[in-house]
Amino acid sequence: MSIASEFKEFAMKGNVVDLAVGVIIGAAFGKIVSSLVGDIIMPPLGEIIGGMNFSDLAVHLGKDPSGKDVILKYGAFLQAILDFLLIAFVLFIAIKGINRLKKPPPVEAPPPPPKSELLLEQIRDLLAKRG
Repeated sequence: MSIASEFKEFAMKGNVVDLAVGVIIGAAFGKIVSSLVGDIIMPPLGEIIGGMNFSDLAVHLGKDPSGKDVILKYGAFLQAILDFLLIAFVLFIAIKGINRLKKPPPVEAPPPPPKSELLLEQIRDLLAKRG
């Protein structure tokens, strides 16, 4: 079997194709959620906090040997953490809503009892009538 035919067989398996579709949809959904957080949630949150932009927070540590400023941008790190928490929360709410829309699986009737159990029940009922 050639490498090309092996690769074709691998690539056409259902799980690989499903994974590819999931990654593409996930990337598109990630852009939507990032836009929701960055464009809709963060501006009012910034106003509530008092117009503070976390990404501007930094500490000047000095200059490096070439004369450039060395800055510790801890605000950008805080902004990334806040973005992550908001994105995770929005995803949690979205997945919770999607799961609510799913129909529960139909309830199956229990399987019939084995024949030996039916025979034992009949014997029990006959003995109860006798006694």
